[in-house]
Amino acid sequence: MMKRILIIDDDIAVTNYLMVFFMQTEQFESTIINDSREVAGYFDRETYDILLLDMDMPNISGIDILKEMQRRELDTPVVVLTGVSDVDLAVKAMKLGAFDYLMKPVDDDQLLEVLHNAMEHGELHHTIEQLPGQLKREDLVHESAFKRLTTGNPEMIRIFYHAEKMADSDLCIFIWGENGTGKETLARAIHEASPRGNKPFIAVEIDSHDPEKLPASFFGQAKDWSGSREDSPGLLEEAAGGTLFINHIESLSPPMQVRLNRVIQTGEYYRESSARVRNIDVRFIVASTHDLMDPEYKDKFSQDLLYHIVINSIKIPPLRERVDDIECLAKRFLKKYKQKAGKTISGFSGDLLELLKNYTFPGNVQELKTIISSSVANEETDLLTVDSLSCCLSPVFEPERRTGDRQFLPRKLEEVIKQQVILTLDHFKQDGEKAAEVLGISIEELDRICK
Repeated sequence: MMKRILIIDDDIAVTNYLMVFFMQTEQFESTIINDSREVAGYFDRETYDILLLDMDMPNISGIDILKEMQRRELDTPVVVLTGVSDVDLAVKAMKLGAFDYLMKPVDDDQLLEVLHNAMEHGELHHTIEQLPGQLKREDLVHESAFKRLTTGNPEMIRIFYHAEKMADSDLCIFIWGENGTGKETLARAIHEASPRGNKPFIAVEIDSHDPEKLPASFFGQAKDWSGSREDSPGLLEEAAGGTLFINHIESLSPPMQVRLNRVIQTGEYYRESSARVRNIDVRFIVASTHDLMDPEYKDKFSQDLLYHIVINSIKIPPLRERVDDIECLAKRFLKKYKQKAGKTISGFSGDLLELLKNYTFPGNVQELKTIISSSVANEETDLLTVDSLSCCLSPVFEPERRTGDRQFLPRKLEEVIKQQVILTLDHFKQDGEKAAEVLGISIEELDRICK
């Protein structure tokens, strides 16, 4: 069945070409508007599967039309097609709901691909918006994929449903939120809930790679002409058929951003020291601690790449905004670390739980995990109390607290955790893997804390 496309552009030559082109594809039934003042009437009478919109028009601009669609709460996916190269305008259009921003003249195949992606995106979000207000975790189709994410928070459960709906698509997903909120864990859940679930899941921490060596690590290295270096596949090829998770994507260099955008859009790449174009089938999930649509990034980040990664976004709320999760997470971590330590700790004292619930957790779930693992290591009785946090952790929660004749000075928790990590590293003679295992954190998180 042909899709209905509404084309709004004051350039008659452009609309005539597009009408003929879409007729030849036998995929779209076109409606043309050359005078933007007529748009409101069409919105009153008709519905469309997709809208192709010019920006620079007399009388009513493309931005004005996007605002009107937002006011009417129209969910028709919009692709902007314009001859004006304006980064600020593009960002504004995206914030008003446009799916993509294409420059004239546009390649026919690229246009069709973007239109189909836009409609897939629209159908996905329409399905998500129809989710009922009260969602139960056990009603997830792939509940087991989300088992690592402990929560009873309604907003988090809604995020799981959102993520599960996105999992069936191959569109790039952007996950953002503060450090320690569980972005990689959610990415892995999306992978496991997707048709690619039995294929590789490869995680790349951009901040942990030498920027000069990253291209070869990521894309692979071609054989040296002298034979002194063999072909070496990169992380991209390791993820073939599966999912590649890229954390701290905002740290990618401009050249890497351009190359990554090409892979996402076409599946094409080349190894370092090679001009041979290769093709790969990979699903991308990217993450950042920042909202990349913030004006701060418009001059730092490739706009082409930006538009293609922020369309399907998931924001994970910080732990301080879901206080009801603190106790259930703490119990989960206690069960894990007491088993590792061979201890029989039964639970938490009421005053300790109260302190945890009133703490802001700048390090989020990872910070809570570190606190519990440290407390278990220090506790010799069958109950975790405020004293279990050790002499270096308790001042964070109770600056005036005394133990015996010793008074503790208040310190930031980040400093306390860093001290604990350093002491653990010293104990294991700088063996990062052993220290990370005992502390219950990843080696990447350990490196981040030590910086």
